[in-house]
Amino acid sequence: MNRIDCRGMSGTEPVLLTEKALSESGNEAVIVLVDNDETLQGIKKLAEIHKREIDSVEIEKAHEILIKPASTTEENGNEIPPYVVFITSDVLGTGNDELGSILMKSFLNTLWEGDAEPTKIVFMNNGVKLTCEGSHVLDTLELLKEDGVGILTCATCLAYYEITDKLAIGNAGGMYEVVDALVKATKVLTI
Repeated sequence: MNRIDCRGMSGTEPVLLTEKALSESGNEAVIVLVDNDETLQGIKKLAEIHKREIDSVEIEKAHEILIKPASTTEENGNEIPPYVVFITSDVLGTGNDELGSILMKSFLNTLWEGDAEPTKIVFMNNGVKLTCEGSHVLDTLELLKEDGVGILTCATCLAYYEITDKLAIGNAGGMYEVVDALVKATKVLTI
């Protein structure tokens, strides 16, 4: 969990630091420490914009703000558990790669347009090419990232394909980060 100490800061700096932490956290919680009401209100407004829930506790002349992912509910009122999408190919399905490329773009667009975005998308093996320069899905991945979806790309796979320097979105991570993302998910959708 990301923790930011903004005590002693005022103006836009605490909000900008929190904005950065929220975008990097994917759909994980962030804790922010503030010591003035103006900053407290700014952080609350930012959480509202990101559709996040907050808990605020006053501790020794400061506020500790826990910014949590908002719970998502299905139409029937059941909560949708957090999930991770695990993408292992740059095409969707087998058969024709041109069609598979079109289907992958459509799949990611539908994820973004839907009501239940994943907390994180993990790219491995040939799927890492989707997060690199020239990928036809970078615009959609950027929209998902702006909505708080974490983008994690296998660093070993990038090195194997010799495209480490071409990573254009999200973060590269080792097997520990990949496994951590998958085991912490309530559900994993593998593509």
